[in-house]
Amino acid sequence: MIRRAGALDALRGLAIILMVLSSMEVFGILPAWMYHAQVPPPDHVFNPDLPGITWVDLVFPFFLFAMGASFPFSIKRRVEKGATRGRLFLDILLRGVRLAVFAIFVQHFYPYMISSPQDARAWGLAIGAWAVLFLMFMRLPGQLPDWVGWAVKGVGYALALLMSCLVHFDGGPNLLENPVAFLSTSNIILLVLANAAFFCGIVYLLTMDSIPARLLFLLALAVLAVCGLVFDQSWLRKALDWSPVPWLYRFDFLKYCFIVLPGSIAGECLLGWMEDKVNLNTGSRWRPVLMLVLPLALLIVNLVCLFGRYLLTGAVTSLVLCIVGVILMRGASGNDEQLWQRLFIIGSVLLLLGLALEPLQGGIKKDHATFSYFFVTSGLATQMLLFFHVLCDHYACVRSTAFLRLTGQNPMIAYVSGQLLVMPLMALTGIWTPFLSWCGTSPWLGFFVQGVGLTTLVVLVTMLFSRLHLYWRT
Repeated sequence: MIRRAGALDALRGLAIILMVLSSMEVFGILPAWMYHAQVPPPDHVFNPDLPGITWVDLVFPFFLFAMGASFPFSIKRRVEKGATRGRLFLDILLRGVRLAVFAIFVQHFYPYMISSPQDARAWGLAIGAWAVLFLMFMRLPGQLPDWVGWAVKGVGYALALLMSCLVHFDGGPNLLENPVAFLSTSNIILLVLANAAFFCGIVYLLTMDSIPARLLFLLALAVLAVCGLVFDQSWLRKALDWSPVPWLYRFDFLKYCFIVLPGSIAGECLLGWMEDKVNLNTGSRWRPVLMLVLPLALLIVNLVCLFGRYLLTGAVTSLVLCIVGVILMRGASGNDEQLWQRLFIIGSVLLLLGLALEPLQGGIKKDHATFSYFFVTSGLATQMLLFFHVLCDHYACVRSTAFLRLTGQNPMIAYVSGQLLVMPLMALTGIWTPFLSWCGTSPWLGFFVQGVGLTTLVVLVTMLFSRLHLYWRT
């Protein structure tokens, strides 16, 4: 039997929960490390010259890394079962298109896009959009005929098209008034995700039998990116900046391949562990504990030191922790320990490479993203995948991690339910405005009551649908 790994679901769940939390917490009155490093309080004005990262800067790359780690399960497994590469190419293309549609539709039906200030019409249309998304992307139970699923999705897409054409948006024109402007307004996170899913999926499909070929692609991409930066006015820069559909694709989006494709390598390690039918674990007591402590230590050390700019301290401490982990994991035996050893080495190499590149491009930054940012976040994501493997799959902490795993299995619902369901329902019942006013009076209320409280509601909604086996899928 093929074992199921909860680590990947837990990592994805952690990323999406923290993503929701970062958007729900109160703005302006929390410490700077509670926001994106380049958008500090109290004014939250973007400063591209401000180096450093915070925990908020890790959530999106962790999610991208988890997407890459899922490629071996969604692509390689299907090839092994007989699916043709042509069919997989078409599926990857359709997934990218569906994510792009999701990005455009969601952005227009956020309440602040429909009216400003928000009124009952805006809140009601947001809930309606959430219901339409349910029809568009819900995976129906397997016992239903295929034509029922197609019919439900067809109704959902038809309603989405109708709403996009008829609704008046204060934040921009609708689809009939100005199609180009409508399509150019999208959720940037989801649009980047759509591009990453398509381009990285194609690269993985072509290189799934050769990790060196995948690394060679990343090297070529790095050369192009560096040349484009160095020769700013060259024909190469102009060629890279050109796009036949600027609202859908930009070369700049491809930089996230440096996170997704390393994730695919970690995913292959995880898939190998799942498919290994022989369990040779020795029952070592100290190695699992070590693989819980070291990843967390590396995460905390680098967040503190990169944000506080204690660069030498952070680099030396990380190097020592990585060396200690590699030495103590020598002679690993058994499926679990061998997987931990591989993941720890991969994560350590990526992290140390990112720290070595930190001085370049003015220091590590999420915006505009630097090479150091890509490798540091990929390394930390690998370490956290290792952490969750020990916690979820070795120690089998099922109940305590259920909120992470169930949310990670339904990330699309979690991503939009806060602004399209929870907030509108609170507003329509008259709770929203006094709730915001109260929470804005104190950092503690702003984080724990507003941030954690609203995020908890989103997680509960997501967990409910996951337990009912109602998933949104692209």
